[in-house]
This record gives sequence, C-alpha cells and structure tokens, in this order.
Amino acid sequence: MSRVANPVLDLPFDVRPDPDEFVQAAMEWHFAPDTGSPFWLERAKTLDFDPRSDIKSHEDLKLFPNIVNELRDVRVHDLIPRGYGDDARIVGVFESGGTTGAPKRVVCLRDWLDRMVAWSNANLDAHGFPRGAQWLGITPTGPHIVGQLFSSSATTHGSVGHPVDLDPRWVKRLIAEGKPEQANAYAEHVIDQAAFVLRTQDIGVMTITPPLLERLARRDELVDLVNQKVRAIRWGGTQLDPDSRDFYRAEVFPDVTLYGHYGSTMILGIAGQRLGLTDDDPCVFDAFSPYITYSVINPETKRVVSYGERGQVVMNHVSKALLLPNNLERDLAIRVEPLPGQVGDAVADIAPVARFEDEAVIEGVY
Repeated sequence: MSRVANPVLDLPFDVRPDPDEFVQAAMEWHFAPDTGSPFWLERAKTLDFDPRSDIKSHEDLKLFPNIVNELRDVRVHDLIPRGYGDDARIVGVFESGGTTGAPKRVVCLRDWLDRMVAWSNANLDAHGFPRGAQWLGITPTGPHIVGQLFSSSATTHGSVGHPVDLDPRWVKRLIAEGKPEQANAYAEHVIDQAAFVLRTQDIGVMTITPPLLERLARRDELVDLVNQKVRAIRWGGTQLDPDSRDFYRAEVFPDVTLYGHYGSTMILGIAGQRLGLTDDDPCVFDAFSPYITYSVINPETKRVVSYGERGQVVMNHVSKALLLPNNLERDLAIRVEPLPGQVGDAVADIAPVARFEDEAVIEGVY
C-alpha cells in the first residue's frame, strides 16, 4: 500500500516549489521508516547527522557523503522508497557508462521520468523544436538512460523515434586496447545505419553525440539530407567546443536549430541549453532545479569556485523517486550564475577530467 507524500513532492513540473520546503519534505520521505528506501534507511545509521532534522536547505545537502560507488552492487529494489508500495512503476534500471570501474546502477520510476520529459519537452518548445516530427536517435539505447529519454521524447514531443543503437563501452574498450582502427570502423558503421534512416524516412529531429555529428558532417550527402529534412538537432553526451558549435550553426547546418543538453545517468536527467544565448556566449546549461542541481568546486579544496571560474561538477538529485546527493562527476565546467529563482549553479564549457578515480578517462563516441 502506497503512502501519501507531502504535496510539495508531487507538484506539476512547471510549478517550482520553495527549495527549502522541498528539501525538507524529501528528507522526511526518504528517511522515515515507512517511506524511505531500504538502502537509505540502512545507510542513515552510519551518518553523523539526522537528515530529517538537520537538512533544512539545499546547501545542507553538502553534509551527505558521496555514496555513488556503493551503487555498483546494491540490490536495485533496495533503492525504491517504501512509500510507493505496490505503485512503484519501474521504467528501467540504468547504469553509468562504466568509464572508470564497474558501472553504477539507479532505478528510474515512471513518475520521475514523466516529470523529466515534460520539463525537457517544454525546453524544446522554447527553442523551436517542431512538435509531431519523426526523430532519429544516434545514442545508446541501454543501459544508459539517454536511450529511454530519446524514445520518450520522440513519442511525446515527436511522433515516432528511429533509434540507431550505440555501444560507447565497446568503443572505449577498443581505444583503451590500442585498436583505434576498429573503433573508427565501428563509428562509421553507426553512421551508415543513420544514413539509411535519413534517406528513407521523413526525419525532422535528430539526437546525436558531438563525435558522431562530426563524422556525419564529413559526408556531403548526409549534410544535404539533414539540411533538406531536419529542422532541429539535439546534441549531448560529451562536449562540443565553441568553435565547432559556431561552425555547425553558421556553415554546415545554417537553417537547423542546434540545441545542447548535458546530463548523467546517475541523476536520471539532463540540463537544457539556456534560451537566448548569443553567438558570443558559451553554451550554458540550466538544470531542472530543485530536483537536479549542480555545483562547481575546486577538486582539491572541495570549495565552490567563483562565477566564471573552472572546476569539477558535483550533481545532486532530490525527488520523490530518488535521492543521490553530492555525486562528484568526471566533468569540468565553468560556474555560471543560475537563472532567477533556481538553486545551485548553471554550467558551461563542459570537458572531461583527464583522470577520474585513478583511471584515465576515455571519451570515444559518447
């Protein structure tokens, strides 16, 4: 039997809750014995504070340790809050990319996915993405969440999705083993599949990673097809440097909307490119605050850097479905002031760290 949550946890996606009230309600939900998940109820015994009484604001989330590495082998059902009872509709179990060490897992519930996709769709509307278009997705279909986000966006904002599967782990392995020619052949194989869809279907929106967009842009036939058919491109998964972004917008796809997103499987979501950026602005990403929030820190001192300075990204996810605070990501970014009314930082100019958890970071095709 499900429990009734504080209504602030179930507001419509476009109604922004008071961030302090929201965080306090989330702490009560995730740490009360009858509503919290088995994982967090057990983990709370090891904390040197009481989340229900000591976490009063978004800033207080810093008290939590980074528990993300514990999600490598935890039972997934232990991550589901008990308050859902029999109403916990699992959309999927998703994993980090496994870039460094064994993958980490999180569970995505239907109410969160619907909220995230509705927010993302509103961003696409604001950026001029056509409603009802057919989508082409050159992204992993699993176990990364981006595949689920693609299919959900394609069928709610668009009409139908045409996925071309991508296995970034295989590419990273090939690169790590010193087999760049095989990695290159695989990437070209992926573009060949996308080319067939572009030739035969009425594609209006394309989702793609920057390394694969670069490969696609090398083929004149595909550039012509995109310019003839596609009205908007959503890119994400790795960085797109400012010079390349300007080149695509001005020279390669001049009449196509180019929109970026930045996210992570571990926070079950994405941040959207800020509306109204000029050609001279960096690509700024705003998170779905207060559910997903970022901070940018000096990795040595763990202190937040000043606006305009570069640091390492820390992500928080706080919702009815999931609690994952203080996740240190393998990305560097410039800290940017958030939009009015939002908590946490906006970020720009994303790039991977060279090493993470004592292992070299390999980007590959994603």
